[in-house]
Amino acid sequence: MPHQRTHVVVIGGGYAGTLAANRLRRRPDLKVTLVNPRPDFVERIRLHQFVAGTGTATTGYETLLAAGTCLLVDSATHIDTAARTVRLASGTTLDYDYLVYAVGSTAASPAVPGAAEFAYPLAEYEQAQRLREALARAAGDAPVTIVGAGLTGLETAAELAERGGRTVRLICGGLLGPALSAPGRRSAAGRLRRLGVEVLDTAVVTEVRPGAVVLGDGTVLPSAVTVWTAGFGVPDLARASGLSTDELGRLRTDETLTSVDDDRVIAAGDAAAPSGQPLRMSCQAAIPLGAQAADTVLSRLADTAATPIDQAFTGSALSLGRGGALIQVARRGDTPVNLFLAGRIAAAVKEAICKGTLWQLRREARKPGSALWLKGGRTATGPAATAAARS
Repeated sequence: MPHQRTHVVVIGGGYAGTLAANRLRRRPDLKVTLVNPRPDFVERIRLHQFVAGTGTATTGYETLLAAGTCLLVDSATHIDTAARTVRLASGTTLDYDYLVYAVGSTAASPAVPGAAEFAYPLAEYEQAQRLREALARAAGDAPVTIVGAGLTGLETAAELAERGGRTVRLICGGLLGPALSAPGRRSAAGRLRRLGVEVLDTAVVTEVRPGAVVLGDGTVLPSAVTVWTAGFGVPDLARASGLSTDELGRLRTDETLTSVDDDRVIAAGDAAAPSGQPLRMSCQAAIPLGAQAADTVLSRLADTAATPIDQAFTGSALSLGRGGALIQVARRGDTPVNLFLAGRIAAAVKEAICKGTLWQLRREARKPGSALWLKGGRTATGPAATAAARS
């Protein structure tokens, strides 16, 4: 009887899932299947460029995946941990020996009346496509409102405003750039002002209407296109499959990223909640988490103890149009300090960072096990990184 190869299924082909799939090739005898709903890799950190027409946001997996990895274009709809199977949207099922849960994140479901119907989220490629089409349909000088002044909101506002012709309004809901230091926040606000963005620091949207937004004081502002960037959520796959999750739906794991329910299920990226203290949703966290998830699987296969996660943050990098950016420096535990880089030099650094993420994935595909990351921020005994989403 032929020997059955150990099968590892990776659900989700984002930064974490792709890195994990490549790193698993350290064991060439493994069968590795990456399940992803799209045939191309999506650079989520470039979706604001795609929307504004200043760049693309997809790359072919043929340049990113290690040889021997099977890409299955499909969506997981249910995980049966007892049978060790994954049911797919196509109606087929996959058997697995180990499962890497790397489904990523998506836009949060807004509770504001009218937002779900009339606002455009910007967390997934299909959402970005719809937003891009809506902007193309709107008149060239039609006002655009971005709700949410986290990193995604700041980048989108600046990218649209730099192209000129439109009134671009950013509604902060209390604080511009929560992930930034006070000096960094002032710098970002100055750049937005120079680009002509109307920043409403303390305004809150209480209703979204076709062609308008309503503020907390009753003011009705015209808005041909309303972009909703206030918050992130995660797919409901884990919860719907009966696995333990946190309140947001992230898979609960221990510090080795192993599910608290099943040691054959390992999580990585935005949808992981190790010890109930998830790291900030970002590709900066996702890539090391993908590597560490793969290492946990490899440790189990080698019958050795899995290593607790150990990784740190360096800060935040946000583009502010093609001609500017802000690189916010942070402590390893992800607390910003009063040090940042701004302007055209920062824009070059930000672009290098974006290109560097794909370089890391390709390098891991060529040389599995080569990924490196900064450590000393989040360890089993050290301070946990903030769980604030990249919103």
